[in-house]
Amino acid sequence: MVPEKKKNNEWEALIPGLPDEIAELCLLHVPYPYQGSMRSVSSSWNRAITHPSFLLSKKTLSRPYLFVFAFNRQTARIQWQALDPSSNRWFLLPPMPLPDAVYPTAFAIASLPRQGKLFVIGGMRSDTESPMRTTLVYQTTTNQWSPASPMPAGRSFFAAEAVNGRIVTVGGSGTEIYDPDEDTWTTGAGLGTELEKYEAVTVGGRVYVTEGWWWPFMFRPRGWAYEAEKDTWREMGEGMRDGWTGVSVAVAGRVFVIAEYGDWPVKMYDEECDTWRCVGGDRFPREVMQRPFAAKGLDGSIYVVSLGLNVAIGSVVVYDGSEGVGVKLTWQVVEAPQGFRDFSPCNCQVLYA
Repeated sequence: MVPEKKKNNEWEALIPGLPDEIAELCLLHVPYPYQGSMRSVSSSWNRAITHPSFLLSKKTLSRPYLFVFAFNRQTARIQWQALDPSSNRWFLLPPMPLPDAVYPTAFAIASLPRQGKLFVIGGMRSDTESPMRTTLVYQTTTNQWSPASPMPAGRSFFAAEAVNGRIVTVGGSGTEIYDPDEDTWTTGAGLGTELEKYEAVTVGGRVYVTEGWWWPFMFRPRGWAYEAEKDTWREMGEGMRDGWTGVSVAVAGRVFVIAEYGDWPVKMYDEECDTWRCVGGDRFPREVMQRPFAAKGLDGSIYVVSLGLNVAIGSVVVYDGSEGVGVKLTWQVVEAPQGFRDFSPCNCQVLYA
């Protein structure tokens, strides 16, 4: 890295009294979310931590954080918070640049975990009932939100999933795709019918979307699968569609559901047999985890956020059993502070920071 040069042609040390090599190591180990604020300490720090070699080194030290989008049930206030599972510490993110009156559940949210980026898309104003064209990007490296190219048309109550570095939005009657590198939107294949998103998950380049079971179960659920590379839709398998009874996550190339009713708290989809199988191991900690749930999977772990922002982290263990490959879970619970008891989760994402 290149430290800043003083007017008298002497090099300005990053940290007085330390060689710059040692100072750079100190800066590298400053945890999220304080890296962004380091830029304001001095021009030499700003130059150092924005250098490409520093950013590359920082990535190797990143670890997963759980980002939760929630709203206060008493005041309707929305906010993003991040949990460090290694220390159980919560951090409040800066507010999103949005109108004051919005529906918390109307946004579609996706992420690129390895790049440390969150995407908040669409939404609806609660004062005018009008869909929005929002595209906001949050970066863990700066701890800041920034606007991106807006959607071609306003949309609300739909799904967004990251597929091969792009953000695929599904819902309504079609698909729209955002390319973060080019900051552009393109239109994908139409669905041929209207879809009200209930749950969505991505596995192997496919986005599965279901409308789910709705009480009192008067109609069978509908579901579709979108092939991102081929830009085509097909109907979801009957077994997958009928057994999708909760919030979904993708881990290790498999789809899991945290069930909202029934005797199986967690189940896994068997694509070969088009059926759902019970997951063994620890039982899901329902005594501290109350609906509604938001969930996300990454790197062999399932993260579930419940009412009051209690968090359950499930470690997925794959093993060879007498009837073939089996899967079991072990759960760790992170109980939230009492000050979060009025918050309800809308969405959660896991990012490296």
